[in-house]
Amino acid sequence: MYKKLVLATLAILAIIYDSCAQEYKNEFAFKSDNDAYLWYGQDRYYTNGLFVYFRHATNQQKLNKKLEKFIYEITAAQKMYNPRSGYSPDPKTHDRPFAAYLYGGASANFFYKKESLLKIGVHLGVIGPDALGEDAQKLLHRMVGFYEVQGWDYQIASSIDFNTSAQYAKLLHRSTDKTVDFTLDSYVNLGTTFTGAGLGVVFRAGDINQLFNSVHYNAAIGNNSKTEKLKKKEFYFYAKPQLNYVAYDATVQGSLANGHSPVTFGVKPLVFSQTLGFNYSSPRFTIDYSLIFLSKEIKSNAKAHQYGSISMYYRF
Repeated sequence: MYKKLVLATLAILAIIYDSCAQEYKNEFAFKSDNDAYLWYGQDRYYTNGLFVYFRHATNQQKLNKKLEKFIYEITAAQKMYNPRSGYSPDPKTHDRPFAAYLYGGASANFFYKKESLLKIGVHLGVIGPDALGEDAQKLLHRMVGFYEVQGWDYQIASSIDFNTSAQYAKLLHRSTDKTVDFTLDSYVNLGTTFTGAGLGVVFRAGDINQLFNSVHYNAAIGNNSKTEKLKKKEFYFYAKPQLNYVAYDATVQGSLANGHSPVTFGVKPLVFSQTLGFNYSSPRFTIDYSLIFLSKEIKSNAKAHQYGSISMYYRF
């Protein structure tokens, strides 16, 4: 009885502590993408992604008047791709190459007072066997009791890759009661792995913060903040229809630096994506769940693709 009382007291104190309007300037985040999160047994194309992030907000009082917040970010990640199944020992049945991309990167995030943002990033990594996709997928399948993996002998050939990216977003409209908003969101990728661009609109409904204070753009942390948040906690639904232009994708077409991949395909230049999700964020914690639907991406008999994404953040 005494132990239960102590545990209940600690839980209540934790809730109260987390509810306080305390400011945190650092954030550790983890994101997992997987088509298994759709809960109906699909295992193909972009089949798994693991991301680890560290973010830090600099002293906002030292920024110029137009700039509300500056956050830098460090990333480590791995993405894995399969044909229609991870068990595809015959390359004649492949409708997409086996491929993996392992990389690290850094980005600078500028948040402006008039609710626009600019994110500039660089990534250095590898594709092919050096990206350890085969080892990671076989380990994952053994751990969860999935089927045997075969076909990685025909994966995209190895190369060292360098990529740059830029994202720009701008608030279009927010309702007078501050519960609904629309944001123009765009990106450009240029590099030896991915080259392309995209334009979409983010719709949010619920308890939402300004773009420079919202977890949606990884801006929940702060350091001597200039502007108070609209909400201490965020809880909202979001949708993001987006049109993407794909100029080059090394995980499908093979590396620019190594033209000896055994299985490659062309890419569809225009891909439509739709993201639907829910986000809950307290001052210290975030959990986000989303579903991403993509139109056909590859010039083969490959189909349209869907996958799920789960993110968890901790601020300190």
